[in-house]
Amino acid sequence: MGTLLNGSNYQKYGRFVFAALGSIPWIGGLLGAAAALQAENEQGHINKLTHRWLEEHQQKIKLLEATLTNMARKFDLIGVGVEERLQDESYLSLVRHGFRVWDEASTDSKKEYIRRTLTNAATTKICSDDVIRIFLDWIKKFDEAHFRVVRVIFHNRGATRGFIWDEIGGADVQEDSSEADLFKLIIFDLSTGHVLRQIRDKNEAGQFLKKRRTGRVFRQQTLESAFEDTKPYELTALGGQFVTYVLNETVPRIL
Repeated sequence: MGTLLNGSNYQKYGRFVFAALGSIPWIGGLLGAAAALQAENEQGHINKLTHRWLEEHQQKIKLLEATLTNMARKFDLIGVGVEERLQDESYLSLVRHGFRVWDEASTDSKKEYIRRTLTNAATTKICSDDVIRIFLDWIKKFDEAHFRVVRVIFHNRGATRGFIWDEIGGADVQEDSSEADLFKLIIFDLSTGHVLRQIRDKNEAGQFLKKRRTGRVFRQQTLESAFEDTKPYELTALGGQFVTYVLNETVPRIL
């Protein structure tokens, strides 16, 4: 962390680094425990529990430092315009929120998504900071299974649930299986979360048109399959921006 706070880097990255550190609850405890352990060592005593706790959190500190350093390198590549953004309280608020989510993330891939989002948010203004905050909440809420579905639809607009299931490597399962239930839950989560939707006709003003029923309606004996192959899906506008900020490493610079 020292290189980001030395010399001219302090003015450039100081507020950014302290916003990230200040959002993580255990940072203060780590500094306090380190000071206490140092005092105990000087007195010839060693608190083994404190020492073990510090060792465990040293790995977290290394990962945090690597993440912040990675972001700073990308900021340096962009150059002009980024420094002003790094001093912007709106962006620093995103950093605080993002690193709270980062600290609680259960997987390395989620931590990486957060790093990408905050990096891209500093260099691009395709959408507002309020929308970026929603993306960070989506990263916290959804799992990698959700993101695989999002990727399939992003690359295959009009994909049906049957096509999506095949693309994510789903096996042939029964409709009453736990696998089918999980897949329906994923589609439900993304649909109600306004990440994806079924493709519908629109008018010139972008308003969605109601579907008209034609002909006789016959009652089916069974419910619609979890893997039906007739209704096409697309990402919403928010869903498309989510892919741009979260699942892509870099986005076009628009500052």
